Amino acid sequence: MRIYTKNGDQGQTRIIGKKILYKSDARVEAYGEVDELNSWIGYTRSLIGNQTNELSAELEEIQQLLFDCGHDLATPKNDERHPFKFDKAKPTTWLEERIDTYTEKVPTVKKFILPGGTQLASSLHVARTITRRAERRIVLLMQKEEINVDVLTFINRLSDYFFAVARYANYLEQQQDTLYRNSKDVFH
Repeated sequence: MRIYTKNGDQGQTRIIGKKILYKSDARVEAYGEVDELNSWIGYTRSLIGNQTNELSAELEEIQQLLFDCGHDLATPKNDERHPFKFDKAKPTTWLEERIDTYTEKVPTVKKFILPGGTQLASSLHVARTITRRAERRIVLLMQKEEINVDVLTFINRLSDYFFAVARYANYLEQQQDTLYRNSKDVFH
């Protein structure tokens, strides 16, 4: 099987069900953002060290789930030969449990925090912003066509997860979060 199809030479790609779309189509944009997020998580996993090793399997599981999300975003709603794979109930509940666990372990904050800290935490904050961009692309697609809305729910929760796990990664590596301060406090 060849990797190249030459459809892309004309700015097009084939989605699940063999329909050909332009690469600028809202559907292609949506699953492309999820693919970028999945790649970023792979990079993020490469930053895991001894103190944060407990996060590796969890991030891999998220990558697996994102493949199912991408499948469903690349599949038109009524394609009977390719039913949706993603069901939000268990994965979303699992993310919520992880968010609650991490939130309980880190110091409480009453201000915004700046993205950053360790390399791993910083990368997790970038994952959060890529997730938010993917969510916006999914909403654009949803405004034009029916989608598996379970994917949108999961992606929405996933950005919260990345915020919580970034803080936890800093905590594991004994790196304090940097609190936001209003510029009026400095430049008055």
